[in-house]
Amino acid sequence: MFMGICLRVRKAKKKLQSNLIPGEDTDEIGIAESLQFNFDTIRVATDDFSEANKLGRGGFGSVYKGRLLNGEEIAVKRPSVNSGQGDLEFKNEALLVAKLQHRNLVRLLGFCLEGVERLLIYEFVPNASLDRIIFDPTKRAQLDWDRRYKIIVGITQGLIYLHEDSRLRIIHRDLKANNILIDEEMSPKISDFGMAKLFGVDQTQGNTSRIVGTYGYMAPEYAMHGHFSVKSDVYSFGVLVLEIVSGQKNNSFRHGENVEDLLSYAWKCWREGTTSNLIDPALTNGSRNEVMRCIHIGLLCVQENIADRPTMNAIVLMLNSYSATLPVPSQPSFFGDSNVGFDMTLG
Repeated sequence: MFMGICLRVRKAKKKLQSNLIPGEDTDEIGIAESLQFNFDTIRVATDDFSEANKLGRGGFGSVYKGRLLNGEEIAVKRPSVNSGQGDLEFKNEALLVAKLQHRNLVRLLGFCLEGVERLLIYEFVPNASLDRIIFDPTKRAQLDWDRRYKIIVGITQGLIYLHEDSRLRIIHRDLKANNILIDEEMSPKISDFGMAKLFGVDQTQGNTSRIVGTYGYMAPEYAMHGHFSVKSDVYSFGVLVLEIVSGQKNNSFRHGENVEDLLSYAWKCWREGTTSNLIDPALTNGSRNEVMRCIHIGLLCVQENIADRPTMNAIVLMLNSYSATLPVPSQPSFFGDSNVGFDMTLG
């Protein structure tokens, strides 16, 4: 593994000391310094952040492809100077993600703090984000059911790690198709932890007056009241599962000539016994029972009552054990029907 050398260690150290995770000791500074890259190294690697190397643009800035002198390909997240991303988000994504090690989470290689520049350097994931494949009428044909099911299972395993198996319980708070990267083996990697919230091992829920995330994927209790928990991520996961099965966005599901909210349409199909209408027509093979079970799981995840939503551990059992009878889902909240039911990142 390579390291960058920061020329302004003292200045960076002062910044980092003010941004440490509450309860953590100053070992965080040493960890952070070991991951620092020199800005010029990244500028050269990305050809001065050229448009040709731009992979995409998100709510907080742009992402660029780069190549280090040793030949390793990287992805560089460069927040815009006036993006609104504060030290809190940058600290979360840099010091938190550096500690997360799981095959279904994107790997942070390092970061750079220099002047107004705050860069995050990630492993390069070649197949871009899930939304660029699953919502493309042509490209989504690449994803047969076996691949889509593999993606669903991989996202599940990544969330279990965040919720249960990492050192601290982590709520992602912005799980969506844009933040699922697809590697060369078509396996998913959860990315973008700038909005993640850390909990202690025994903590299960929290409140905030600053709502961040993407409408359409937000649990209603979070979007309307600022209440978040592991079940908030479960709700987002449910929306994502229904999108993967249908091949269409939550807020623009097309049924014939009509454009409907995916959750309300899925619920109508479930209630009327026509759930198969939800399935992407591009899925011409694979286990129909498996597809229908995933729709059932997706509907359980987006129930309005938080207590009724399953945990990610329970979801793994549902995916792996076909002998287990699934609970009957209750009606979703249809939050997407409100006047804030569009895909918009807040910050």
